[in-house]
Amino acid sequence: MSAPAPSPLAIVDAEPLERQGEVLTDAALTFLAELHHRFTPRRDELLARRAERRAEIARTSTLDFLPETAHIRDDPDWRVAPAPPALEDRRVEITGPTDRKMTINALNSGAKVWLADFEDASAPTWANVIGGQLNLIDAYERRIDFTSPEGKSYALRPDDVLATVVTRPRGWHLDERHLRAADGRPVPGALVDFGLYFFHNARRLLAQGKGPYFYLPKTESHLEARLWNDVFVFAQDHLSLPQGTIRATVLIETITAAYEMDEILYELRDHASGLNAGRWDYLFSIVKNFRDGGPGFVLPDRNAITMTAPFMRAYTELLVRTCHKRGAHAVGGMAAFIPSRRDPEVNTVAFDKVKADKDREAGDGFDGSWVAHPDLVPVARASFDAVLGDRPHQKDRLREDVRVTAAELIDVASLDARPTHDGLRNAVQVGTRYIEAWLRGLGAVAIFNLMEDAATAEISRSQIWQWVNAGVVFENGEKATADLVRKVAAEELAAIREEVGEDAFAAGRWSQAHDLLLRVALDADYTEFLTLPAYELLG
Repeated sequence: MSAPAPSPLAIVDAEPLERQGEVLTDAALTFLAELHHRFTPRRDELLARRAERRAEIARTSTLDFLPETAHIRDDPDWRVAPAPPALEDRRVEITGPTDRKMTINALNSGAKVWLADFEDASAPTWANVIGGQLNLIDAYERRIDFTSPEGKSYALRPDDVLATVVTRPRGWHLDERHLRAADGRPVPGALVDFGLYFFHNARRLLAQGKGPYFYLPKTESHLEARLWNDVFVFAQDHLSLPQGTIRATVLIETITAAYEMDEILYELRDHASGLNAGRWDYLFSIVKNFRDGGPGFVLPDRNAITMTAPFMRAYTELLVRTCHKRGAHAVGGMAAFIPSRRDPEVNTVAFDKVKADKDREAGDGFDGSWVAHPDLVPVARASFDAVLGDRPHQKDRLREDVRVTAAELIDVASLDARPTHDGLRNAVQVGTRYIEAWLRGLGAVAIFNLMEDAATAEISRSQIWQWVNAGVVFENGEKATADLVRKVAAEELAAIREEVGEDAFAAGRWSQAHDLLLRVALDADYTEFLTLPAYELLG
């Protein structure tokens, strides 16, 4: 006898939003309840497994490729499913949250793909979670427009020039507190974001010659990829859609996932379309996992760690080789610069750096890359056009010259750079400014001419934690201590108050941001994700 169908979900502690009934239909909630019933217990087991693996790394201070999956890595014959036409050419991808203005600008940007972000570039307020789904539905129905407070109007260009949407749900670790099952437990945010988007848009997208495509964040193992694959199989069956309709690109942004790239593609092979190299979260993951590893794992200032650092180069070259060996796209990292309307000289220097970065990626074999601003689309496109020409990708470049050992992926000690006092101040500045904006519901934040998201705050506070706990001595002779961090944080908070003025300071969330940064940077017990305590403060 089959178990009774789970009850539809309850919406709790959330003010009703205009038009939310278009997203939270009875059928959609029933679908989410079924996803929760079937897959949340396995999610919980995998989160527990993360903790066990982290404890093992703390004990050994090393990682290796998995012996039990060697047969998958060694088998030369398997491939992922061929890319659908809409994902064949991914030479430039733009990222950003799903607010109404960004939705229009990203689709119109000239990029091949828009990463429509419910994760690191979006603070998960109820309005953002549901409003983002509405904006995507409205875009597919071509009933979306936007007028700024200054009176500037935004509207979609013709369908044939719009970017293909690849939606990024939240990571497995985050729950959606406003949707609860009959047992009172919140539904994982990943299942909410995936489920609502898939349920409402899969058939719409197929009718347009595209499909429901996803970026999968914060994946730490092939078993987590297997869970996603099982979610996909069930979802497609639920809507009576062919298997393989869903396609997923996995962000290799954790150090453990870097040792399981083949296995991750293998688990998702009927639904896989590629892997992406995510820089800040990757460094955050190294600090998180090797925070007890001693001086050899102490990272320098984040801006001193370029993609040409030996351990970062090993990671990106292995990613390209793995993807192309298996017929998948290799997508490069983010160009986060925001062009200045007032300082052409700043733009000239930054554009040259972006061009060099994208030239390197295209030359290394990547099939595309990310930008954060529409003005960078032509810069990145030129780099990939120069290598690809009329070809949609360069998967035929197998990079068989690449040989990466387990030790090379974690060879942090080979870096010449060391932490600096200015690096500490920058981490405090950026962390405080980002967290304050996040608490006000903004996930993509312009700070010092860069578009920052939650990964920036994670690496910033993690480096502070690591430097203090490692007793780093900066070049000026000062030692990284909790007292020094508190002193710098107080100075920066005072500087912000002077910069923005008393009224704006009082209207913001500055004191809460300052306190939360110090908490997640200085607590003896390292907080796994700062967004977990931050979510408790989110309106």
